[in-house]
Amino acid sequence: MDPSGTLLHAGGEWAGEGSLLLLGIVFLASLGTGLLFVVSLFAYRQRRSRRYFLIAVAVGALFTRSIVGAGTVLGYTPMVVHHLIEHTFDFLIAALILYIVLQSGPSSDRPEAVSADGGERDSFEADAARSTESERS
Repeated sequence: MDPSGTLLHAGGEWAGEGSLLLLGIVFLASLGTGLLFVVSLFAYRQRRSRRYFLIAVAVGALFTRSIVGAGTVLGYTPMVVHHLIEHTFDFLIAALILYIVLQSGPSSDRPEAVSADGGERDSFEADAARSTESERS
């Protein structure tokens, strides 16, 4: 038996539905991503920017993936549904992160902006501030 099979072997069953080892791993992943989700919500509440909102959505999707994984190990979520949800969320998370990165970085035609609290403004906030300033002029 290969080492990975030995590591994941639990209670006479390979790590599949009902495996205590797999359930423990999914529980720890759920706990960790749940904690990260709460932190991302606090960050959004503090900053109130679109960038932080989208980050919270991406981390929330990670947390949801963990919950679906637990449902699969416990036998509540069929494997087909598990794969559909998890791979859809993989795409959503990757797309959100890439969108945030592309919209957040300074570009050559946009000056970097600083928010009222001294932090760097994301491009969404900077664009809104420029449009408000141009409307006042």
